[in-house]
Amino acid sequence: MKQILSLIAVSTTLLACQPETSQNTANSAGNPLIGTWRLVKGTLIEKGDTLVTDYTKQRSFIKVINDTHFAFLLHDLTKGKDSTAVFTAGGGPYSLKDNAYTEHLEYCSDRGWEGHDFPFMITIREDTLVQQGVEKVEKAGIDRINIEQYVKVKN
Repeated sequence: MKQILSLIAVSTTLLACQPETSQNTANSAGNPLIGTWRLVKGTLIEKGDTLVTDYTKQRSFIKVINDTHFAFLLHDLTKGKDSTAVFTAGGGPYSLKDNAYTEHLEYCSDRGWEGHDFPFMITIREDTLVQQGVEKVEKAGIDRINIEQYVKVKN
């Protein structure tokens, strides 16, 4: 009897350690967002003013997306050695239904942004992702349209 129980315990452990199933892989493969994206241009529209930022100069911003979570990292390209020094990071879970993509910012280096949802509409054409939505953080006085253009990072 002890041998049977031991065999069941070992079998259960081995089954629990199996690699990702083909069903999970299919779900991942069907989600075009999964991967690493480099922000190339950001447009903020707030109170009638428009600010366009070229993220190919002075700054680098990437967003990494897996099956359930996103993370972003921004830093200056001068290694923090002048007035452009910046580092920002954040992430959390997201939802995707058709082209409605919503980020729930669970972690952020600017703690006042944590706990907020940011809904975006997305379009993906070839290796380019565009997300557009309203960023609203009342306590920080933020209420603006954010349009971001990303290019998928090649492996």
